[in-house]
Amino acid sequence: MPVVSGSSARVVAEGLADEIGWQHHSLEARRFPDSEGYVRVPAQSIEAIRSEAVVLVATTFPDQVVLETLFMLEAINDVRRGELSSLRDGLVESSDVGPGIILAIPYYGYSRQDKRFQPGEPVTARFLARVLSRGCDGLVLLDLHAQEAVTGISIPVALTSAMPEIASHIRTTIEPDYILSPDEGAIERARAVAEMIGVPFSHLEKRRIDAHTIEHTPKDLDVKGKVVVIVDDMISTGGTICKASDALRRQGATAVHAACTHGLFTGGAIPRLASHVDGVHATDSLPNPRAVVSCAPALARGVRQVLDELAAHDQESLVA
Repeated sequence: MPVVSGSSARVVAEGLADEIGWQHHSLEARRFPDSEGYVRVPAQSIEAIRSEAVVLVATTFPDQVVLETLFMLEAINDVRRGELSSLRDGLVESSDVGPGIILAIPYYGYSRQDKRFQPGEPVTARFLARVLSRGCDGLVLLDLHAQEAVTGISIPVALTSAMPEIASHIRTTIEPDYILSPDEGAIERARAVAEMIGVPFSHLEKRRIDAHTIEHTPKDLDVKGKVVVIVDDMISTGGTICKASDALRRQGATAVHAACTHGLFTGGAIPRLASHVDGVHATDSLPNPRAVVSCAPALARGVRQVLDELAAHDQESLVA
């Protein structure tokens, strides 16, 4: 089966193809001089995309990649429907090979816009999921910030996580004594990592001031003389991590590390974090200078889950 990618997530797509033993195909994705996007399924990839189910690996960050992802879904759908006629090659008659497009998103942009904090705001995360789902038959999302983003999606959705891979990495490289979540909402990630390693875990107290401001209050934690890892789904500016690290050190922690799936690292986050923590560990869901964990195994689990659901649905349809 083919795994395809455009200008985003090519390294992740190659890793996924290796992980599940499929072949990677690069779609043509470029920009015209006026910045408009252009995509195309190369001639040498058309037969592969028509012969079996296909996995498109693409992020939805930054904004221009959202459009590229939509264009690629449209191109793949055209190819699978047999719509291959063109001005250059004339009329081409080909059959419709049916459904079988899985969209695997290593980093789902807009995932934090999952609620309406003020009147007039769209729930952007849910809107984007609905739009993307119209062009595919299954979705794979890696460490989604909030599950509400995919509420009401009618196609199979696999919410997979790289926390097992992150736990394995920090267990062998850091040997932590304590796992901390930046807020109670993300406690399940910390719990999962802590249980895989066999150490205690807790969380910071979080209070939302408004749609753009969150205040985190450190709890009294038993971290004296211990190595602590703060685990989250993403790190953006790193401000919360830095404040938490300072509080942990005041409570006696001997070392503090930060680990996440999605390393956004915006606004000077890397040097800021370097002055507060002993190490930063991220996956390659986005290109970043702290990518030390492959997210391919987690995506592979999600792809297999969606394929199983699609196969079960096909079997039910035959029985009916």
